[in-house]
Amino acid sequence: MAGPRPPRFLLVFDFDETIVDENSDDSVVRGRALPEPLRQSPRGGSYNEHMQRVLAFLGEQGVRPAELRAAYENIPLAPGMAELFQLLSKHQELFELVLISDANTFGIEAKLRAAGARSLFRKVFSNPASLDRRGVLTLGPYHSHKCLRCPANMCKAKILGEYLAERAREDVEFQRVLYVGDGANDFCPAGTLTAADVAFPRKGYPMHRLIQESQEKQPGAFQAAVVPWESAVEVARYLQELLRKKC
Repeated sequence: MAGPRPPRFLLVFDFDETIVDENSDDSVVRGRALPEPLRQSPRGGSYNEHMQRVLAFLGEQGVRPAELRAAYENIPLAPGMAELFQLLSKHQELFELVLISDANTFGIEAKLRAAGARSLFRKVFSNPASLDRRGVLTLGPYHSHKCLRCPANMCKAKILGEYLAERAREDVEFQRVLYVGDGANDFCPAGTLTAADVAFPRKGYPMHRLIQESQEKQPGAFQAAVVPWESAVEVARYLQELLRKKC
């Protein structure tokens, strides 16, 4: 007997300000007194290393893992995201979901489980975060790369490219790649999409602005169809139409 048919579409999500409606790092530190050097993100420095220092400080101040987990769990979902997840849960045989985020695995796993959405995602790619023997949340970089556009700890285009190659070796070829994001670091992987694919930038956010600038400077260079969204319900409507067309 033949096995189940592979999914037709790969749906890639960012996390901060895409699945959730704010930056998860901001949610964790909100209401906590930080020393001056940790209050502002470094200009030109490594944000990942900055958050390593922030989390280490919180641990030293006695902030326990349960408090951090609760902070992540309570971050509100972006508008319409719950409805989009409901649609995707009904069509899991057609959509393969992965999440690529410059946040951290601890926070993402906590929020997805709280939202009842963890089982929708085949893979979560993010900066590793785990509890050390003292119960302090420690953070590391995801990988190293040579992309000049991306922060030193993560190039999402590299991750996406490697994932597609891995799935191809497993004889899974997607008809389309669909990318939902918001940030400047989502523009890099979106730029690798083909004319068959779709980019869903959150309207008015850096990814959307960079796509618009790219289209103005070099028409045709950005190949994917572009569907901006304010509510993820708009993404859901597009996917429903895609399914109706059976393409």
